[in-house]
Amino acid sequence: MNIRSEPKSMSWLNRFAWFTAFATLLLICSGGMVTSKGVGLAVPDWPTTFGYNMFLFPASKWIGGIFFEHTHRLIASTVGFLTIILAAWLWFADPRRWVRMLGIAAVGGVILQGVLGGLRVTMLKDEIGIFHACLAQAFFGLIVIIALVTSRSWRAVATVADRGKSLRVIALVTTAFIYLQLALGATMRHQHRDLAITDFPTAYGQWIPDTSAPAIAKINAARDTIGMSDVSAAQIWLQMAHRFGAVLVAIGVIWFFVSAHREKISPLRGLSTVWLVGVLVQLILGAWTIWSNKAADVATTHVAVGATMLGLGAVICAFCLRQSETPSAFSLSRQEKSDPVIA
Repeated sequence: MNIRSEPKSMSWLNRFAWFTAFATLLLICSGGMVTSKGVGLAVPDWPTTFGYNMFLFPASKWIGGIFFEHTHRLIASTVGFLTIILAAWLWFADPRRWVRMLGIAAVGGVILQGVLGGLRVTMLKDEIGIFHACLAQAFFGLIVIIALVTSRSWRAVATVADRGKSLRVIALVTTAFIYLQLALGATMRHQHRDLAITDFPTAYGQWIPDTSAPAIAKINAARDTIGMSDVSAAQIWLQMAHRFGAVLVAIGVIWFFVSAHREKISPLRGLSTVWLVGVLVQLILGAWTIWSNKAADVATTHVAVGATMLGLGAVICAFCLRQSETPSAFSLSRQEKSDPVIA
């Protein structure tokens, strides 16, 4: 089968997959805004909204924090419906069993994500909120992979697995560090406290903060004068770990950028450039989040760009791990699926 003459149904499937990925990113942004504004419990019940069916909750009552939390629930429901449609479409349109299994996994992930969101409200546990945030990022990466492998470019590009084995290691390690960064960020955000460190690039005026008991007492006395909550040594080191992690991610992305251009692998050179620009933007947003005292819009943008960086990492890793799936093999598998077995 000629790639250019692929069925229109596959093109529409790919567009729908990317639309689902965009909706998922919007959902992550919505969740980030809910957490940044501290309105996760503005709606105290689940799955209802103040006793209403969430889809029938009067728009006139969408005020204050309720607006952000209720909108987040509606977007989450939309993503759930889109994911079910995507999985069904994959099942009937895509001949590759492993791709269909990705669709099934996505349905399982979105169901688990919805349950975790509800349990976070009913059980009032921050640990559930952290897991909820981490799963959201993993789910986004999965949807991006589905969109990638249903694209024309995926079937047209030459395999790179044998031509850039070192790139594969760099991409996998860097993407793993990005996910760890997102997990650390989620842990900090779900503590629902003020910034643990209020200055950047130093930490309370030092490159390595003093977290001894006398130093913590002095820090908290100064924070009390400006109406900020007390901070512990563990919270300071959690934020420091996030800063150190950002350095490791930046090193990994720069390393990959240099290596991809040296290897001259076309699909990866362009992606590595976007990845590099993304990490620079993310570093600026991280600093801006601190300088703005964790302004909700800046912090949420930081979360959104972080998710985009993970999505890019997932795409890059997929290309690096790609095994040859020739157009003729794809055509044959489609034919085998469509032709009935004659006994």
